[in-house]
Amino acid sequence: MSDQGLILVTGATGFVGKWTVLELLKAGHRVRGTVRSLGRSEEVRATLLGELGQEPLDRLELVEADLLDDKGWAEAMQGVATVMHIATAIRADEPKDQSLVIRPALEGTQRVFRFANDAGIKRIIMTSSIATVGYGHGQTSGRRVYDETYFTNLDNMRWTWAYCIGKTKAEQFSWDFVKQHGISLTTVHPGAIIGPALDKDASISLQMVSGLLNGSTPAMPSNGFSIIDVRDVAALHLAALDKPETAGQRYLATAEYVPFPEVGNILRAAHPAWNVTSKTVPDWIIKLIASFGGPARQIINDIGNEKVFDGSKGEKLLGRKFISAKDSILATADSVIRLGLVKQKTS
Repeated sequence: MSDQGLILVTGATGFVGKWTVLELLKAGHRVRGTVRSLGRSEEVRATLLGELGQEPLDRLELVEADLLDDKGWAEAMQGVATVMHIATAIRADEPKDQSLVIRPALEGTQRVFRFANDAGIKRIIMTSSIATVGYGHGQTSGRRVYDETYFTNLDNMRWTWAYCIGKTKAEQFSWDFVKQHGISLTTVHPGAIIGPALDKDASISLQMVSGLLNGSTPAMPSNGFSIIDVRDVAALHLAALDKPETAGQRYLATAEYVPFPEVGNILRAAHPAWNVTSKTVPDWIIKLIASFGGPARQIINDIGNEKVFDGSKGEKLLGRKFISAKDSILATADSVIRLGLVKQKTS
């Protein structure tokens, strides 16, 4: 590995951020990670220590910086060669005040890019989402395949949700900004990110598996989602760092489309003693509920649709296939059971 200089990772306490820091350290890089509070830094270090041992941690620095505050960002950017902007806000619910999600995504990205530019940094790798790709294209039902040439059109969507708005506007800003300031940008667009949790501070996205595993999610929609393993998301960030030709490119991080009921079948076969959810919610009920807002608004655009995101470009970058959805689902389940993040129900 050639020396890539100091890498700044925003959101080092997050699911993707923590895995990316882990892989960067494992590859020999020097890393500075941002945390909203330095009080969280020992948790991160303890987790990484268990995975890597002490020597790699000597190459890690954690600094305090909040996406919604200028304080600390100028210092965080000092001496940095590349920024990996991963931090964002993810919620299981759809807040009445959408700014709670939109501001960290958009304003946070604007802040990170502005301070990076002020520091003379010319390379940014950003975690985006399939939410910025496959929506607002006029389709109401059926199967459709999306690749990196698609950009979400918020103006053409009947139903929008905060995460989609924030991530889409953030990406739009990002490409405009780097064009104006001569910065090389690569964006990585994950689907539903699951995979093994490193510690008990796990992403809410794992609830898609844990909630089905013990039946605490009483029923599931019939539609599916494009799965990606967190380890592959981290790997794409490192591959983009190592390959200059990725500058100016978008990469879908999606292994395969899996209907929710199939996730249940995989879990049921592997964990027959658990009370895995088997009931589904009729589409019309989800559409009705979504019309009033709430969490159903986050999936209403996918009801009746099979949105398939072609991850072949990302696989070509890695030089291998992504981890299969089944393996990722099982790794998620194994980790949440091992860490005690899910309790078994007997009835």
